[in-house]
Amino acid sequence: MGVPLLDLKAHHEPLHKEIMAALEHTFQSNAFILGPAVEKLEERIATYCQAKYGIGVTSGTDALLLALMALGVGAGDEVMTSPYSFFATAGVVARLGAKPVLVDIDATTFNIDPSRIEHAITSKTKAIIPVHLYGQCADMAPIMELARRHNLSVIEDAAQAIGAEYRDGRRACSMGTVGCLSFFPSKNLGCLGDGGMAVTNDPGLAERMKILRVHGSQPKYYHKLIGGNFRLDTIQAAVLNVKLNYLDGWTKRRQENANRYQSLFQQSGLLQKGRVRLPEEIYRGSGVKHYHIYNQFVLRVDNRNDLIAHLKSKGIGSEIYYPVPFHLQECFRYLGYKEGDFPESERAANETIAIPIYPELTAAQQAEVVEAIASFYS
Repeated sequence: MGVPLLDLKAHHEPLHKEIMAALEHTFQSNAFILGPAVEKLEERIATYCQAKYGIGVTSGTDALLLALMALGVGAGDEVMTSPYSFFATAGVVARLGAKPVLVDIDATTFNIDPSRIEHAITSKTKAIIPVHLYGQCADMAPIMELARRHNLSVIEDAAQAIGAEYRDGRRACSMGTVGCLSFFPSKNLGCLGDGGMAVTNDPGLAERMKILRVHGSQPKYYHKLIGGNFRLDTIQAAVLNVKLNYLDGWTKRRQENANRYQSLFQQSGLLQKGRVRLPEEIYRGSGVKHYHIYNQFVLRVDNRNDLIAHLKSKGIGSEIYYPVPFHLQECFRYLGYKEGDFPESERAANETIAIPIYPELTAAQQAEVVEAIASFYS
């Protein structure tokens, strides 16, 4: 029958009336820039992330950019992050004239390896951007300890990890100096276009980000800072205020789907043969409820490109996140890195494939996905 990688129609159909009512209310209010809907969402998202302040912005990319700007990162500074992430993580650093300094990932979680960070810190290092990739938190305790010892800011890239929890139950975005979220439609909490948010516990930093998102204007038409137009659309905030009510339920279904995949792959014999390796939940058993929220369900596989072609022939959706690490991107040649410098990131880029995990995925569809993979390796 075929299984899409993501089914937004199935996702939105049960919410159709609520979303349309929210859009109608926004239309009738004529409050299209910031306003009550944005303020409400900022408060709710901040609370959900165990933080005090939320600043709604145009995208997850602009949340990262705004955080860096508010922290004063600029030409001559260095910002440390992983080579294996969506391009925005390093792209925003370069846009400000700062230098992305890359540190390889942990082979199990795909997140930055804290044990490799300290040797890359220099007198120019201003911040660290750990990425909570695929929905599981990076190992934040050692990262925060390093940041404290070296007086560095920490910007959590939680674009794929809203609601994910660390060992002690602290949520993504609550541990660093700033946390950054994306509301791109394919995310666990997605809007109907682009949107994002920065959250923080620092009142001064929150106020600075609010000023910078409106061209640095405070009061209107008076500028002590140079910012940008980073405002979250009120229409998107209205949609997100509806969808946030359902996020925990969607997370639960994603986790149930992940558990079902564990059973199906075990029954298939693929795990025993080593042809497929499943994602591991490193905080499981520590009392944490949302240890992994599965924005993606990412496998390591043998003979990946042929497997993708096989799945396509069966109507099974899949995706490669991310085929080219930052250090091998043409635009970052000037950084001086070469192939082999970050072997774990390169291995992940060559071996991984994401399969469907969305909340509306049925048990029958999951069985179809696993059967299609098993038929390829048989």
